[in-house]
Amino acid sequence: MKNWLKNLLGLKSAQEKDAENSTAISSEVKSLEKQSQKFDGVVVGKILEIEKHPNADRLQVTKVDVGKRDLPADRQFLQIVCGAPNIEVGQLVPVALVGAKLPNGLEIKEAEIRGVKSFGMLCAKDELGLGEDHSGIFILDGKSEIGMEFAKYQF
Repeated sequence: MKNWLKNLLGLKSAQEKDAENSTAISSEVKSLEKQSQKFDGVVVGKILEIEKHPNADRLQVTKVDVGKRDLPADRQFLQIVCGAPNIEVGQLVPVALVGAKLPNGLEIKEAEIRGVKSFGMLCAKDELGLGEDHSGIFILDGKSEIGMEFAKYQF
């Protein structure tokens, strides 16, 4: 009976008034930025092969499957030079394709690293703007599939 009378008279509890006041003084949203845009050109790849770099002790040459892409016929899989110590054959990793611009401002281009061509980059978390960890490549779990856009990866 008491609640019915409060409703009829328009009386509100202290919590109801606080909730209304909090909503009334919230900040205005000026713009929205799609976080997925910062991952344009980054896909999930699978490491198929790893070989020692012929001209550098701390580098490796990988062969990576990035799914069906518009790649030249002679490049069904990408050759990518990598210096991270934590990669293994069979791992799923974020791959920045040629043309991608990473959140840290780095634009990925075809490169020749100590005499070996590289067509992309395997990414660490910090290079993707996902923290400060640069100890190795970000190894993905089984929730992803080869060629999937990294923006769709479920963390």
